[in-house]
Amino acid sequence: MRTVLRFHILLLLLLAVSPLQAAEHLRYPRPLPGLEHRNDYILALLQLALDKAGSSRQLLPSDHHMEQSRALRELQQNRSVDVVWSMTSNEREAQLRPIRFPLDKGLLGWRLALVKKQARQPLAAVDDLQDLTQLRAGQGHDWPDTQILSENGLPVVTSASYPSLFRMLEAGRFEYFPRSLLEIWEEADQPQNSALQVDPNLLLLYPTAFYFFVAPDNQTLAEELQQGLEKARADGSFDQLFLNYHGEALKRARLSERHLIELRNPLLPKATPLQRKELWLSREQLLKP
Repeated sequence: MRTVLRFHILLLLLLAVSPLQAAEHLRYPRPLPGLEHRNDYILALLQLALDKAGSSRQLLPSDHHMEQSRALRELQQNRSVDVVWSMTSNEREAQLRPIRFPLDKGLLGWRLALVKKQARQPLAAVDDLQDLTQLRAGQGHDWPDTQILSENGLPVVTSASYPSLFRMLEAGRFEYFPRSLLEIWEEADQPQNSALQVDPNLLLLYPTAFYFFVAPDNQTLAEELQQGLEKARADGSFDQLFLNYHGEALKRARLSERHLIELRNPLLPKATPLQRKELWLSREQLLKP
């Protein structure tokens, strides 16, 4: 009888402890093979936010590799992952809970282009939006950028696979591949992309934000991340981390020497905190020679 009693007590203790242990992990999407370093900044920032919030959660990659579309679905259904980072849109904010703190200071909407290495560069003669309508851009089929470009009258060729877009560009399926100035340099430096280069002529600009998202009902985690990010901004550690990871990319972009074309973003939610100037890098800062 005592053995049975002890077994039931042990079982109750295990059931009581297991949810607590699970709550200590913060699961994020495991990156695709070969792209592990793309998330270095975001994971460092995520850890910084947890530290500033006094959280004991430990970062843990998901069991399986995930492209963004799958990660967003998993998060919406509250399984496999607890946090995802992504460009915002009205649809994503309706399906998930955004932490409205731009992790990129708005730079996801500052777009340079990957093009094929060749003597005649397609973007060299582009002066305005009308010129750009004669060329095809490549994008992910479910990326908000795809709709933004299309809404501005730009032809877009899409793919469900992020890695395949680089091969499609090399094969001439489209003429240019707009990428954030924060991510394009690492992509261009990949050995498998040796036939591609960063176009030196064009700068596309549209307002957008890059957020952490959590499941719709996960208010506790949302408040924790918001609190941690705000504390990191206030004490300067966010700005320092941002510059450590992205300062060189900003210099390499030589933004003041590029031809600027501005696009509308009909997907930008009204709740985007554009009025909080301290969260964004201004046009004056970025276009200064």
